[in-house]
Amino acid sequence: MRSICIVLIFFFHTYTAQGQVLSTEKIPRKAMQLHQKALLALDEGRTSDALSSWDAAISIHPTFIDAWLSKAGLLLELRKYEASAQSFEKAFGIAYEETREFLLPYSIALAGTGDFKHALDAVNRFLLLHALNDDSRKAAIFRRNSYRFALDFSDPSAASAWKVENAGDSVNTSASEYYPTLTIDQRQLIFTRRTRNGMDEDFFGSRWMERHWNQAVPLSGTVNTMYREGAQQVSQDGKWMVFAVKDFPSGWGSFDIYISYLQEKGWSTAENLGSAINTAYWESAPCLSPDKQSLYFASDRPGGYGGTDLYVSHRLQNGKWSPAENLGPVVNTAGDESSPFMHADSRSLFFNSNGHPGIGGTDLFKSIRNPRGFSSPQNLGYPVNTISDEGSLFVTADGERGFFASDREDSRGGLDIYVMNLPASIRPLSTTWVEGVVKEKKTGDPVNAVVEVVDLQSGMLTASVPADSEGNYLAVLPRKGNYSFTVNKKGYAFYAQRYSMNSDSSVQSYRNDIELEKLEVGSVIVLQDVLFEIGQSQLKSSDVLELKKVHQLLVDYPGMRMQIDGHTDNSGNTVSNQLLSEQRALAVKQFLIGLGISSDRLVAKGYGDTVPVADNATEAGRSKNRRTVLSILSL
Repeated sequence: MRSICIVLIFFFHTYTAQGQVLSTEKIPRKAMQLHQKALLALDEGRTSDALSSWDAAISIHPTFIDAWLSKAGLLLELRKYEASAQSFEKAFGIAYEETREFLLPYSIALAGTGDFKHALDAVNRFLLLHALNDDSRKAAIFRRNSYRFALDFSDPSAASAWKVENAGDSVNTSASEYYPTLTIDQRQLIFTRRTRNGMDEDFFGSRWMERHWNQAVPLSGTVNTMYREGAQQVSQDGKWMVFAVKDFPSGWGSFDIYISYLQEKGWSTAENLGSAINTAYWESAPCLSPDKQSLYFASDRPGGYGGTDLYVSHRLQNGKWSPAENLGPVVNTAGDESSPFMHADSRSLFFNSNGHPGIGGTDLFKSIRNPRGFSSPQNLGYPVNTISDEGSLFVTADGERGFFASDREDSRGGLDIYVMNLPASIRPLSTTWVEGVVKEKKTGDPVNAVVEVVDLQSGMLTASVPADSEGNYLAVLPRKGNYSFTVNKKGYAFYAQRYSMNSDSSVQSYRNDIELEKLEVGSVIVLQDVLFEIGQSQLKSSDVLELKKVHQLLVDYPGMRMQIDGHTDNSGNTVSNQLLSEQRALAVKQFLIGLGISSDRLVAKGYGDTVPVADNATEAGRSKNRRTVLSILSL
């Protein structure tokens, strides 16, 4: 679009400099002088003065076609689409036959306002003109296809509800601000600002103060340098930050991906993520998954499907990263894909692309991660996508708002950070988070174990979160669902607990402190996820996950012998309860034997309803009493 506007303005400048004008009538000398003054101001970058001069020329001579068209072209360049369209219409009303060759930029102005129906009509009329050159025809066909796509795939009802706000003077300045990213509680905003006369890029941060963002300041610590740091993304817990740096001494290529950690004195010095991720080519726009175990980024390395492709690398148990893998041809195209953002729901991948069908040059898309890979990308449609190139998009954990950079009419200068309400049709799952401390049961000392969370409905691993040196962890989860929290740590009895979420948006977060018991003879493990139905002894598919953890424990300790105790509630008579408890213990034993554990390492016993741990007067209490308990007999 920008090239079309420049050509348009250049055309005005050329024919005016030659003394040629579109108007067939005599133009008053004063109006012509103002027109020439406007063109000079435009050459010098004084756009406001240029518009004022054209307005003055038009006030002297209201049918001055050249002034109307020149003004329309500049307004289009400034993305003041409605005013631009109105100026084109004034020129058409004066002399349509002489001005209809400007139907193409007029259609762009209409599309900029979201009026794709009339934009399509205008570009179709343009294509009927005789003697169009190849470039004009190709440009018009591209726009026609874009307008058709917008009409087919946009949600007209979403446009009226779309609300975009500038993030304000505490965040935005006369410099350019971009790549906004937030912590999961939406209280810490980190972004890139172009500094030192546009020759440097640094990271700035601002905190939400209930009604507004406080004054942004450079991030503390040593992460900002004389080099160009940018394209950053902060982890959901606010403790890690990945980003790209140009020409850093430790780099492998022009742009490499680095990481910094939040420490007591601020953000640490950038660390190169190594050869598994970085190459001699361009790597940028990194994004961490919510559990910080996967890293998505863009690269133009050889072997991809087009210009820049999206890749993913996974964090290994030793803390290093696996060799990067291309996300494949469903996501990547012969064009450019960049700015990946994995939402807090761990399934919704947002990115931009000029290779998939879209509305503008580069549009934003959404693809859903599933057990087979990623789904076919969905164009986010208008009003999220416009006729302009869209950059990065950060979507809040609740899925309701998007943060992005743009140079709209109310920009403080260059790119500013904006906030928009996302249409319901493209929102990811609303999420919350569970945080807590993993500690040893007897001493209370922190344990840096890995907390794994599995969605019990899909069976997919939702999060695998390592606790830090103080035992703290944070797991991000969709608001509605049933999850299994498990912890396996060498030397400890494994931990498992079922956790049910509801969709109550008033609950922002949950807390779940985890106590691990040292593994020793006499240790007791209550199977939280093996939940038998009333009067039944058959294992369910949801029981398998926890029993596989028991199997792994027995594999890790070949000398371990284990007793499996079955318990019931007080429903039914004592005899039937005793038999049922024995059958339940035996069902667990047989399952483990089926996985290869020797039967002489397992003892199954039933206790009926004789050892309750909760009140049988309530269903909640009875549910707790219908349990399976493991006791370590020997190691």
